[in-house]
Amino acid sequence: MKIGDKVRFLSEVGGGIVSGFQGKDIVLVEDEDGFEIPMLKKDVVIIDCDDYDIGKVNTRPNTKPANKEPEKEPEPCEKPITFKAKPIERKGGEKLNLYLSFVPVNIKEISNTTFETYLVNDSNYYIQVLYLSAEGNNWHPHFNAVIEPNCKEFVEEFDRSQLNSMERLCIQTIAWKQDKPFALKPALSTEIRLDGTKFYKLHTFHPNEFFTDPNLTIPVIQDDQPKRSVFADAELLKEALTGTRASQKQELAPHNMNGQKKQERPKIIEIDLHSSELLETTSGLSNSDILKVQMDEFRKVMDENIKHKGQKIVFIHGKGDGILRKNLLQELKYRYKGCTAQDASFREYGFGATLIKIG
Repeated sequence: MKIGDKVRFLSEVGGGIVSGFQGKDIVLVEDEDGFEIPMLKKDVVIIDCDDYDIGKVNTRPNTKPANKEPEKEPEPCEKPITFKAKPIERKGGEKLNLYLSFVPVNIKEISNTTFETYLVNDSNYYIQVLYLSAEGNNWHPHFNAVIEPNCKEFVEEFDRSQLNSMERLCIQTIAWKQDKPFALKPALSTEIRLDGTKFYKLHTFHPNEFFTDPNLTIPVIQDDQPKRSVFADAELLKEALTGTRASQKQELAPHNMNGQKKQERPKIIEIDLHSSELLETTSGLSNSDILKVQMDEFRKVMDENIKHKGQKIVFIHGKGDGILRKNLLQELKYRYKGCTAQDASFREYGFGATLIKIG
């Protein structure tokens, strides 16, 4: 009898795992609830053993000297694993499908929880993955590994303070199969723009085929094609598809009665920064947490429109204590220096709105 053997009691109902010994006659048995029960050795019987050679009979004569100590058997955990099953291929897995998933550690405390990052390989290929985030004009590596076919791989755990540094992500991949012919796949590099405000909203996260827990899953590669950022400039994309140029558009611009081109006035964009509009709930969020979400939305809108000279944007923030408006003006002063700000129309918005013109 040795530590780790599974035993049952002869004199009473019960049993457990041998966890130790007291003297020569007492054995300590740990039951399923974690309690150690002292029992006489004669009152327990072994019903399972972790020895790989249990049941084998030694038919060879003992030729070892009587005074030589027997060699210590290695523990099961020390015995090398000599077999590893090959990954199972599935029907429909011949095209590359790779996903990036974010899983809240505690979905019930969405305002304070950390998040786990996973990469999901939903294909019959091995994929070498390099996962990076942008630092200005450079890139910082977070993860580099081979993900087996039809598997998911843990990447890292992060908190809200790191969201700003994860706004721009890049995933580079190389795919192949082992020990068999396969269709050649191109090396891919996919950039992703991550919307940090989604991590404050409960409805963003929900179970799917990869995770039973609520999660946010973003496609990186679908059917061999890299997925592009959802924040792509729609006009640039349209030009790329149609082959039209800005100069051609200007020639086709409408004219007035005098033959002069009409100057189209850009429409005013209205953005409501009230927490009730940006967040599903503010329960458990501090004022600084809410302000951070509002400022992230402000920067996102400004960055999307900074190239549109003359564009007017009204940010509705309410009167309040003026902290949000003060932060908006401070951001304009240092980050968006060419833009101007003034109070928006009192008749339309009252006291709680600021009009910004892209310069």
